Amino acid sequence: MRLGLPWKAIRLMLDIAALLTLAPPGRAQGLVSSDLSRLRSVASAELSPDGHRIAYSVTMRDRPGRPYGQLWIMDLASQKSIRVGSEKDSGGGPWWSPDGKWLAFEGHQGEKSGLFLARPDGSELTYLASPAGTNSPLPGTGQDFTWSPDAKQLAFVSATPGTEAAEASGDPMVITRYLYKPDAGEGLTRFNDNQRLHIFVVDISTKQVRQLTRGNTDEHSIDWSPDGKEILLLSNREPNQDEFFNYDIFALNVADNSIRRLTATESNEYDPLWSPDGKRIVFRGTRRGLTDRETTMEDSHVWVMNADGSDRQEIGRVLDNRQGAPRWTPDGRAVYFTIQERGSIRLVRLPVLGGPPEYVVTGTGSVGAWSVARDGSLAYSFATPQDAAELYLQAGSAAPRRLTDLNAPLFAGKRIAEVESFTFTSNDNKFEVQAFLTKPLGMTATSKHPLIVNIHGGPHGQNGPAFNFKNQVYAAHGWATLQVNYRGSTGYGQKFADAVFGDQDGNEGQDVLYAVSAAVRRYLWIDRERLGIEGVSYGGQLTDWLITQTNEFKAAVPTAGIANLVSYNYMTYYNQYEEMEFGQFLHQGNLMDVAWERSALKHVAAAHTPTMLIHGENDNDVPIAEAEQFFIALKDVGTEAVLVRYPREGHGLSEVQHNIDSTDRSMAWYEKHFPKPGMEGVTNVQP
Repeated sequence: MRLGLPWKAIRLMLDIAALLTLAPPGRAQGLVSSDLSRLRSVASAELSPDGHRIAYSVTMRDRPGRPYGQLWIMDLASQKSIRVGSEKDSGGGPWWSPDGKWLAFEGHQGEKSGLFLARPDGSELTYLASPAGTNSPLPGTGQDFTWSPDAKQLAFVSATPGTEAAEASGDPMVITRYLYKPDAGEGLTRFNDNQRLHIFVVDISTKQVRQLTRGNTDEHSIDWSPDGKEILLLSNREPNQDEFFNYDIFALNVADNSIRRLTATESNEYDPLWSPDGKRIVFRGTRRGLTDRETTMEDSHVWVMNADGSDRQEIGRVLDNRQGAPRWTPDGRAVYFTIQERGSIRLVRLPVLGGPPEYVVTGTGSVGAWSVARDGSLAYSFATPQDAAELYLQAGSAAPRRLTDLNAPLFAGKRIAEVESFTFTSNDNKFEVQAFLTKPLGMTATSKHPLIVNIHGGPHGQNGPAFNFKNQVYAAHGWATLQVNYRGSTGYGQKFADAVFGDQDGNEGQDVLYAVSAAVRRYLWIDRERLGIEGVSYGGQLTDWLITQTNEFKAAVPTAGIANLVSYNYMTYYNQYEEMEFGQFLHQGNLMDVAWERSALKHVAAAHTPTMLIHGENDNDVPIAEAEQFFIALKDVGTEAVLVRYPREGHGLSEVQHNIDSTDRSMAWYEKHFPKPGMEGVTNVQP
């Protein structure tokens, strides 16, 4: 038996330790990877109906495993906060009763987990029910529980076994469902548990629970009507529901459990809510039938219709960008919703009966959770370029007030790097493309600094100026980070989001390379000899692809990337992703050949960039076989490659220590392959 670690492993650990403890002389003090365990952020913000209190949850990262939430209630008169439960308890998703006498939330309190109640002062913690979850891929779900208007009952969503559950969990396992794999982020198993979500009601006084819906469909995203008679819900009632992602809106009669259908479209509806008078319903929706259960190319917009489903109007059409879940103003005359715009997420108020949109929160950064009290006060979480999400309050015409400073102890004595945006013209002269550059700390008039290109996933997502922990760690190490909102990104209108259609690993990759070219020419302190590239999901896919197209990067770190569009299409849990992105199934026409041509694996012979592939062991979105294929192919070519596999992880990394470790390994990988600072001459002339 061989005891101890191999010398190469010990050397790598020493290199990582050195990166964390030794900073070059004169380097400004900033964040280090281990600071992630101390980083906190606001995840929810619910104003009480009278506007006197805010229930908010704080995302914590100070325990082994994944982040968790702590629930707090702030009294606005004193701005004092009390924690709901003990320090060891967790909670989130707070929802005030209509009379403001109770706060419902989900979490763990002592030995119990599930739905709980608390008084506005955090007292009288009461256990209500234990909803069961599912690992089935059901993205875009809205509210998990909702109060009856008299505050005497609480409806909630819970799972029961579907018809396929027994066979699919037996020995042998018999798979009949097209959608037989679990959710992307689950990370613990490889198979769908075949549970179905249904609606239950618990009586607040007796704690008695009754089930309202049954069957082999899922019901979720619920909202109780103001008259107490019906509960809105979303469900996919298609005969091929695994293959055609199509949520429609239904209303459940609480008295007799009958269900009436309110929409019948080939597109999707999300997040339905009754108006305060019960006469209208607001929701998010799309127009196109070609959607997929994970990534939609089409931007969702806000819609309004009558309570019977008639007079459906796309009121959000006045704003050509992706919109979030809407909520009514207390008087029912307008709705609030978030909108993605040029890297930021803003909050908008839009009149229902016509009129211009009003931008309510317009700062540089990202609005997260938000709520409105009866007096019109607005509470929201907001992440700025300098800090993770904090809690804010805006009352009347007064300026917003920041109510929390969660990271003051962490940031004390440390600098946060500046984020600057710039634009450039795309290679085909069709688009203005925006990029965000996080500048390094410790710059001098003559210093040169490496640049790490960090590519976002999706492809229909966006980067922005809001606080990014890993970029800040890189900045503290003297490295710049470049994030590019390549074509296909959201926040720049539907035409821009559509521009990647049928062109994966095409011109959007050129947008990334053009951004690098623009950056090194405009910012002369960037060392073109020390360029690195990384990304997660689609960002990992583009990283794989671009190192087969150029040798300008000295090292690459793709995470959860697709290397083979053909094999991926048949292994992922959402098998029709390529159909959505190319307009047809892979087996139709010559798309199989096109997909292979646009796969990094086909062009691996041209890949000479040292590559460290990172992947979650149980990634059902981009199965780990994608990294395995590319790893062996790189080895065959003779290109230096390492495959880092993280247990208990799905798509991307969730556990705090895994994120710290991956950041350390990424920095060590770049350091190993970057030339030493001050080398004479220029060899990398590509950017």
